[in-house]
Amino acid sequence: MFKTSAFYPSPIGTILIECTDEFISAILFADKQNDLKNEDLDIKESVKNNGLINKCQQQLKEYFEGSRREFDIPFQQTGTAFQQKIWSALVQIPYGKTLSYQELSKRTGDVKAIRAVGTTNGKNQLSIVVPCHRVVGGNGDLTGYSGGLWRKKWLLEHEGKFANGVQTLF
Repeated sequence: MFKTSAFYPSPIGTILIECTDEFISAILFADKQNDLKNEDLDIKESVKNNGLINKCQQQLKEYFEGSRREFDIPFQQTGTAFQQKIWSALVQIPYGKTLSYQELSKRTGDVKAIRAVGTTNGKNQLSIVVPCHRVVGGNGDLTGYSGGLWRKKWLLEHEGKFANGVQTLF
């Protein structure tokens, strides 16, 4: 399957967007082009004729400006039935709110699956759109984020600022 990709310069680093003809398949932090996993991708700085990439870039811009809380671009990632269930649950966490790994495990049907939930959270390829940054430790501490804990903190504070007025979480 042919994928198209482009970069988006966000306030917290460069974001790589990948898509097929039908959906966005990845939104990943890529500070350096050398860090990318798929070296064979046709990567371009700007994809002017791809409506899906352009729409994703516009919605990310609106998110970072504070005017967008939900995304309506078509997106999809490959995973097991369990992973799909967890990723679907992540999308249900409200903007500006957090949820513990334990609570996410409960909501998805197995309180003992905390580690599997954490592992699945870490395999999310759709940063921000599938908001894995909204999952925190049981005591509210920031734990694990493939984009770096500083980005997780920034995203949570950003959302908190627009959802509840200016505040600092940590």
